Amino acid sequence: MLSSGPMTRVLVLGGTGDARRLAALATHAGLDVVSSLAGRTRDPLLPEGDVRIGGFGGVEGLAAYLADERVDLLVDATHPYADEISAHAADAADRVGVPRLRLDRQAWEAVEGDRWTRVAGAHEAAAVLPRLGRRAFLAMGRQELGAFAGLDAMWCLARMIEPPDADAARPHNLEIVYDRGPFTEADECALLLDRAIDVLVTRNSGGDETYAKIAAARALGIAVVMIERPAQVPGEVVRTPEGALAWLLDRAGVRSSRD
Repeated sequence: MLSSGPMTRVLVLGGTGDARRLAALATHAGLDVVSSLAGRTRDPLLPEGDVRIGGFGGVEGLAAYLADERVDLLVDATHPYADEISAHAADAADRVGVPRLRLDRQAWEAVEGDRWTRVAGAHEAAAVLPRLGRRAFLAMGRQELGAFAGLDAMWCLARMIEPPDADAARPHNLEIVYDRGPFTEADECALLLDRAIDVLVTRNSGGDETYAKIAAARALGIAVVMIERPAQVPGEVVRTPEGALAWLLDRAGVRSSRD
């Protein structure tokens, strides 16, 4: 239990399922939680507790927010590929002296039956695609479509929550399906078979929430182009929302006992 005194104020940089889970756990544990969403999705799934939507204005803006809002603890629970905001969070927290934790779910590892080609980014993925298949499922979100715009000889499928910008670059032979997960392995197998997909392109998001497409590709013998994670900012890391909650409660107890 936290000692009596002002509630510990926590900023969670979110937008992921793990961030929503942490916000619920921390709120129920008696912490004052604010979740920050980037605002790229017009109809996001909202976490429990207070929510702010939109950017901070870089490192200076985030540092000012931490100071002005008297944030005690910061958890970076953004997507593993949101490397810019993670770097900003580390810099801002250091400037203001706010303890920071990275909630970063474990990356996937290839197992027997997987046919992975590992690449460093979307443009490298586009370069290797033609030698792996002719019908690709681009499972990465709308911001990455432009990297595949030159693949005129391939047919591509993309799944997203909202349409890309009308003038955004994209593959010429592209079908978009609009849907929001989570999806089961059976769902993913049905989609891959229905569209005759022979190669999947995805980022190594890790965790269970989006793993079904990896399992489906394995079951169907489909090649996978796996975009590796960017280098992470050094600092304390936990793999689960429960681990992040334990860190918060430990830090909150220390902070509260000194009030």
